[in-house]
Amino acid sequence: MKKFLLVGMMFLATASFSNSVFAAGYGDAGCGLGSLVFGNEGGPVQVLASTTNGTFGSQTFGITTGTSNCSPEGLVMLDKEREIFAQKNYSSIVREMAVGEGENLETLAGLFGCSQDTRNEFGSLVQDNFGSIVTSDTTSPNEMLIHLQSQLANHATLSKSCVAVMG
Repeated sequence: MKKFLLVGMMFLATASFSNSVFAAGYGDAGCGLGSLVFGNEGGPVQVLASTTNGTFGSQTFGITTGTSNCSPEGLVMLDKEREIFAQKNYSSIVREMAVGEGENLETLAGLFGCSQDTRNEFGSLVQDNFGSIVTSDTTSPNEMLIHLQSQLANHATLSKSCVAVMG
């Protein structure tokens, strides 16, 4: 009986702490349109919230812009993520930019919020504008990101489909 009581008390303590996770106004599916429609109601409803977020792409946009129940710190965090990724993988990214494809380039496109169907266009852009993005042998990872961001912002399609270009 004592074991049962102890297990029950531990469960209640754990359950009470887990509710504080939902204080942000969204459930397991995270922020986005799904959180606005379904809130932080638990269970199967979160599957619907997640599907809504994925279908409308509102979560990526919300994180980037600080809308749709998402924290405005998302944009700052994404910029930092790009910087760290570029610094750690710079030589590989530069090689892949020169040929317009590669795993690191795919990841970088994702960090700029580029949709999956525009990744080839992203590769073509960086390959075609390589000299403007990596201007010399001494171009730093952060300078490369600034130049790439400028190219993306001026591109007719990618400026719209890469939702994390601003910042």
